[in-house]
Amino acid sequence: MTTETFEFQVEARQLLQLMIHSVYSNKDVFLRELVSNASDALDKLRLEKLRDDSLDADVSDLHIRIDVDKDARTLTVRDNGVGMSYDEVGRLIGTIANSGTATFLKELREAQEGGDAQGLIGQFGVGFYSGFMVADEVTLVTRRAGESQGTRWTSRGESTYTLDRVDDAPQGTSVTLHLKPADPRTSSTTTPPRGRSGRSSSGTRTSSPGRSGWSRRRRARRPARPSPRR
Repeated sequence: MTTETFEFQVEARQLLQLMIHSVYSNKDVFLRELVSNASDALDKLRLEKLRDDSLDADVSDLHIRIDVDKDARTLTVRDNGVGMSYDEVGRLIGTIANSGTATFLKELREAQEGGDAQGLIGQFGVGFYSGFMVADEVTLVTRRAGESQGTRWTSRGESTYTLDRVDDAPQGTSVTLHLKPADPRTSSTTTPPRGRSGRSSSGTRTSSPGRSGWSRRRRARRPARPSPRR
């Protein structure tokens, strides 16, 4: 298959540089964003199947899986959701002007000055690029539900990315992060989130969290204790 090379838009390059030289103190935010994206893909497939029952897609076992290879220093987030076509990958991943990038960059600079930069990634829909905070290369393999051919997107977070078609891609999307060398200044390690039926370990498999997604899950309030009688 022919591999095509494309250049990022100016705004995308600026955003990538911010992610690579991250201004975020908590770099684990990347995992929250990738899992949230995967959860959205499961929801979109459910909706498309309801709208079009003839869609050739299995929705009986929708799930998200996190695979960690310590020797190869890779972390992969997989889902068997709606996936993307070749054109969609180029439009949605290769260019991010649709995500309000200029506004994001402006507000990020203002948030940096005010010390409140956390949370803007998810707000502006650029969570996929947060993977470059911890990876020196990102590979995305995806196949849209109902299509027979998949797409591979690869970038080192510099000025270009590549696209090529693949024949053996499963339905859904996998994002593989080729992790940067360990930072000796930090002792914390990234821990996969605990899903409803998953465990925090290599090869974690989690069931679909529903429409709300992990990033929007809230803790239930405890009932107030009655005041003691005087």
